[in-house]
Amino acid sequence: MRNSAQRYALVGALVALAALAGCSGDKFRSEVGGEYETGGFGNATMNNTLMMTGQRDLVISLTRKFAADVPNTVNFAFNSAVLDGAAQAALVQQANWIKQFPEVKFRVYGHTDLVGSDAYNKALGLRRAKAVVAFLTGQGISRARLEAVVSYGKTQPLVYTPEPNEQNRRTVTEVTGLLKREPQYLNGKYADLIFREYIRAATSVQAADIGTVGNGGGGGQ
Repeated sequence: MRNSAQRYALVGALVALAALAGCSGDKFRSEVGGEYETGGFGNATMNNTLMMTGQRDLVISLTRKFAADVPNTVNFAFNSAVLDGAAQAALVQQANWIKQFPEVKFRVYGHTDLVGSDAYNKALGLRRAKAVVAFLTGQGISRARLEAVVSYGKTQPLVYTPEPNEQNRRTVTEVTGLLKREPQYLNGKYADLIFREYIRAATSVQAADIGTVGNGGGGGQ
């Protein structure tokens, strides 16, 4: 659970996001991976604004929330891109979460263990990512929201071992940004629509804090 200050900061980032999203398109790269749509920051000044207003932090926060709420990783059998029952169950949870945020985009990253050649594993990682995308679209997620599939092959193992390893044979689904929309959608109501859960949470915390101050201080209104 986030504390009060974190929630207030997140809502502040949402306001900044709504105010700045009307600019023409551009992208930026986050430390969690992927290129994120910013709604348009094509020069150094606007990129500085992006950093200062916390929009990158907003996307990172959504990625972390996604990983905290549902399994963001699914695993595969050796030399396989077939989704078993456990993988499908995890992806159903992913799809249900994704449906709650219709303006958010996602990317699926494919990985393999260290067995085999670089070229083969890159192709296998891509097949795994495509299998996940196909499953999510079958659950009613628009393909336009699954902006890309990427294969890292065996270049980013979780466990450094030359032996077959299930933890390394995986895909990871992450938030990568927001869908582009016509300018009339990019206003304060846009932020409220997409991040209503955050705004409700912050409002609840604020009300609780006011009540605490009033009860504790004896002079609250």
